[in-house]
Amino acid sequence: MKKIIAFAVFVLFIILAAKAVIWSVRFMELATLDSSDGRTNILILGIGGGDHEGADLTDTIMVLSLDMAKKTVALISIPRDIWSDTLKDKVNTAYHYGNEKGLPAGRQGGGLLLSKVIMEDIIGIPIHYAVVIDFSGFTKVIDAVGGIDVNVPETFTDTQYPKPGMEQSTCPGDPTNACVYETVHFDAGLQHMDGARALIYARSRHAEGYQGSDFARSRRQQIIMVTLKDRFMHPAAWITLSRLQALPKLLDDATDTDMTIAQALTVGRRFASASQDQIKKIAFDQLLDNPPVYLYNNLYVLIPKTNWDDIHAYIKQQL
Repeated sequence: MKKIIAFAVFVLFIILAAKAVIWSVRFMELATLDSSDGRTNILILGIGGGDHEGADLTDTIMVLSLDMAKKTVALISIPRDIWSDTLKDKVNTAYHYGNEKGLPAGRQGGGLLLSKVIMEDIIGIPIHYAVVIDFSGFTKVIDAVGGIDVNVPETFTDTQYPKPGMEQSTCPGDPTNACVYETVHFDAGLQHMDGARALIYARSRHAEGYQGSDFARSRRQQIIMVTLKDRFMHPAAWITLSRLQALPKLLDDATDTDMTIAQALTVGRRFASASQDQIKKIAFDQLLDNPPVYLYNNLYVLIPKTNWDDIHAYIKQQL
């Protein structure tokens, strides 16, 4: 199934890159997508990847919502620390548990299926498809298009960003384990980022103030997604034969989905046709609260300030 999304995304952007191909595709019959109330909703999960502990926990959780009639696009961020009564754990464990238990859903096991069920409970709208992105591989995709230009909205410094490959290390004689961290800094304004730098920007979570929250990190991940999409939409700035040859394998390694090729193409074309200012970004962190940890297995978690019905109503109103 990874090859499906890799091939679909690759073909999509090549179509958009060449006018002659675009013209021929205008008459191509694309797939009819599953939908509810005129909307098709795609769950996007981001995992750290690699071999370290927790590599399949979904640090990034978003829903791409397409209104097929109005041709509008929305991105809904779901904080990873939300508590799930079904899982008796945080929602970012759903992909891990689904694969571990072998639920029937695609080549990666049941991770996509269980994640869709859990996220439907959280946001109160049906989820029709899912895509998982391995960020350790996706950095190579960003490098393959020559990097991306990111408009950073606010300056911040993170003094505790984990050094790559040091996740299981300790610092003898230092109870703070300072040696496993590095300091990263981002100035506000437009910056060109390669894949490694973009990954740091998307995953940083220990800055002071708001930028150290998971809510800010979710918004930064939205920015990276939309910026990369826009980069693909302007291939003249990066396209070379060697990059075109490398992209299919890179995308194949970085993604997995339960969509068919035609469905992925249809979703991709809808998403690609929207400019940054046409993509509505929805967050509901202001409706969440963190209860005492002793009530939830000594974990820092988030729960509704009132109830889930209020959150569901808010999301539907925003859409």
